[in-house]
Amino acid sequence: MIFENLSDKLQSALGKLRSKGRLSEKDIDAAMRDIRLSLLEADVNYKVVKDFISTIKERSLGSEVMDSLTPGQQVVKIVNEEMVKLLGEKESKINFSSSTTTVIMMCGLQGAGKTTTVGKLADKFKKQSKRPLLVACDIYRPAAIKQLEVVGQSVGVPVFKIDGETNASLIAEKALKEAKKNGNDVVIIDTAGRLHIDEKLMNELVEIRDKVTPDELLLVLDSMTGQDAVKIAESFNDKLEITGIILTKIDGDARGGAALSIRAVTNKPVKFVATGEKMADLETFYPERMASRILGMGDVLSLIEKAQASFDQTKAQEMEQKIKGQKFTLEDFLDQIEQMQKLGPLDQLLEMIPGANSKQLKNFKVDEKEIIYIKAIIQSMTAKERTDPNIINSSRRKRIAAGSGTSVQRVNRLLKQFQETQKMMKKMGSMGKMMKKRGGGLKLPF
Repeated sequence: MIFENLSDKLQSALGKLRSKGRLSEKDIDAAMRDIRLSLLEADVNYKVVKDFISTIKERSLGSEVMDSLTPGQQVVKIVNEEMVKLLGEKESKINFSSSTTTVIMMCGLQGAGKTTTVGKLADKFKKQSKRPLLVACDIYRPAAIKQLEVVGQSVGVPVFKIDGETNASLIAEKALKEAKKNGNDVVIIDTAGRLHIDEKLMNELVEIRDKVTPDELLLVLDSMTGQDAVKIAESFNDKLEITGIILTKIDGDARGGAALSIRAVTNKPVKFVATGEKMADLETFYPERMASRILGMGDVLSLIEKAQASFDQTKAQEMEQKIKGQKFTLEDFLDQIEQMQKLGPLDQLLEMIPGANSKQLKNFKVDEKEIIYIKAIIQSMTAKERTDPNIINSSRRKRIAAGSGTSVQRVNRLLKQFQETQKMMKKMGSMGKMMKKRGGGLKLPF
């Protein structure tokens, strides 16, 4: 879960307040102490924590809380509002040029995931009907250009390179001319990184920036480095005047210190967060939604957007008709599993649902192997068996188990799960018919 430790402790501290009918100053002091410790343990910058707690305490002791019928809920509301401010208040969009090619220059240290993030950005822009061009300006790291080519190939985006060229700013300049000639409306420049910040690295980045004048200069940071990420951001910003930040490995960071500190310290917005290893795992950073997730209030809007982006609308309509006609088969069951897998890890989806707190999710671990077994079992069946599982007798079950590399027990368990799902689908189909007879309409969630 994203920011698991921080989320646990904040939800626990605020839960104590919610349970009280009236609040005293002593209650608020105790809650502020718990919140302060939670933030410091999450590696949030000390000054940021101090200012954050001071503002919350001042507001919590005011009339909007102390005279309220539900003071605990009012404090939670204040914490949420102040966290949204801390994270940046509103979404910061990419500054696309309306008249010419948009140039996005990427920078960051080695190991932050810069080249992969370049590919994720290209994939995102391509889905927005843009025509990106990736530019290989990392002329030092062995196999860096090859890595970018592999990334570009995986998302179907061309890569500009000049073999043997040792002047990165010249490569960037020529790439921009090539993009204009070929109608590429977005150029994403992958620059060299270092294990640490040094003068040579910064001078080269300044030279590239001055040569191509990027519309966006984005810093890629590994969120798991905590306070170091904030210091790195300060250094890059001092030299380059960055326009925004992309936080990577946010799915592996249980603390959250970088995300909560970086805007306040650098005054630069977090524009995207990488939530996984796949090319589609790059989310626009919405401060309000992130604060809501941290405080256990869910993030329904992001969940809906994920579903809309991942689900095949034609298949969804076909599925709706099958459910209405009560013709749900094992083939459809397999299709639904594959559609759900596109949305990402199930535990990450569940944390977007309001009320699904981190303590509940901690015990909920989805075994990805189980899904692999289910797919293998269904794919080992004949077309007739998938359409009519009732014909699957004991000898067929043995054959399916052998073909899928599983056991008869697993096959039996899957068939039982399918029967339960089929019963539920029949009920939904019957409900839809009944609503239609009564002149109403049932919108099925597929």
